[in-house]
Amino acid sequence: MPYFLIERNYAQDVEPYLGAFDDINRINDTEGVRWLYSFLSLDRRKTFCLYEAPSADVIRRAAVAAGLPADVVVELTGTVTPDGALASL
Repeated sequence: MPYFLIERNYAQDVEPYLGAFDDINRINDTEGVRWLYSFLSLDRRKTFCLYEAPSADVIRRAAVAAGLPADVVVELTGTVTPDGALASL
């Protein structure tokens, strides 16, 4: 299944709370989307999330259902390590 990086921009500081994660994961499950992890920017107004999903459209649909922004959705094809090695995902 393809991997995607999602950039989310927020108008206010992101304040994660445990109850929201259950709802987000439930919505993702219904869409066939798996949230792997997220990075939070220093100013707490942007996240960069790694997801596994059938398509970018499915990620956008799950984001709308969860009330989350999905400003940029990029499909990933591989990794590059500090020694220059390339690997497929």
